[in-house]
Amino acid sequence: MHGPGDVRVEQRDDPEITAPTDAVIRLAATCVCGSDLWPYRGIEPVRRPSPMGHEYAGIVEEAGREVRSVKPGDFVIGSFMASDGTCEICQAGYQSRCARVEPVGANGAQAEYLRVPLADGTLVATHGQPGPALIPSLLAASDVLGTGWFGAVAADVRPGKTVAVVGDGAVGLLAVLAARELGAERIIAMSRHEARQKLALEFGATDIVTERGDEGVSRVKEMTGGYGAHSVIEAVGTQESMMQAIRSTRPGGHVGYVGVAHDVQLPGDELFFAEVHLLGGPAPVRRFLPDLISRIEARSIDPGKVFDLTLPLDQAADGYRAMDERRAIKTLLLP
Repeated sequence: MHGPGDVRVEQRDDPEITAPTDAVIRLAATCVCGSDLWPYRGIEPVRRPSPMGHEYAGIVEEAGREVRSVKPGDFVIGSFMASDGTCEICQAGYQSRCARVEPVGANGAQAEYLRVPLADGTLVATHGQPGPALIPSLLAASDVLGTGWFGAVAADVRPGKTVAVVGDGAVGLLAVLAARELGAERIIAMSRHEARQKLALEFGATDIVTERGDEGVSRVKEMTGGYGAHSVIEAVGTQESMMQAIRSTRPGGHVGYVGVAHDVQLPGDELFFAEVHLLGGPAPVRRFLPDLISRIEARSIDPGKVFDLTLPLDQAADGYRAMDERRAIKTLLLP
């Protein structure tokens, strides 16, 4: 990305092993993330031409001499945050805040090859080579599925509970799927877009709320006897979406926030009297990968349905444009 709205596909040197804990993978698929649109729209500064992409699935080409968990030829998926898997934070299940954390996106996963640091703590191999039909869903596990899942876990989604999801992008839609898999009785998807509403219902939503802001809050409370939802997942990252999430939650309820926050400020007095639990941040995707891969391989979930546009890698700029204009939920790129 050279600047707002300026995405170019350029030739770069192939990545190489630079540390004994690295692995280099040949990508089978990559994609454009909703968070990539923040710099694309000029909301985050682009100070220099930067490689883009942090979601990836592919085959290990080379592994450093200290890598033990994966080997050349393995098909792997990894988190957008590299983690060592051994520090106290990783052991507690928050690998995205590992003491040695490295953002994989710094290396640019919208590419043919990718160097993954801390491979043992970051990559998970599938059970054999997946067929082409499974690759989109496995790719989704690298970020948007894992992030939606963390949002649901952080919101304490449980059987018999009512869940509301603020945001109808890929993460919000997969948070709906996660809530269903975790046993929620009622799932309210907040969306104003027909195609996304349809996919939300397919993923397990029981209700659609088209209103947003205070009107959306009022609608959720009407649907819950005036109390609000037990669990609310915030999957946007704006001031409006965060306050909508908190206000839609009943006292004692839980908010899981996974939208990348931009200029979000919480009013202390309102937060004090809301009496809700807040947990969120960059999803520790690595914690969930083994379970998610098994569910995908068993075909009990199909998160790859969030990809509604597939393009060759050299047309990445068109994929950004389609998502920016909301003509696509999520763009799959094939190297």
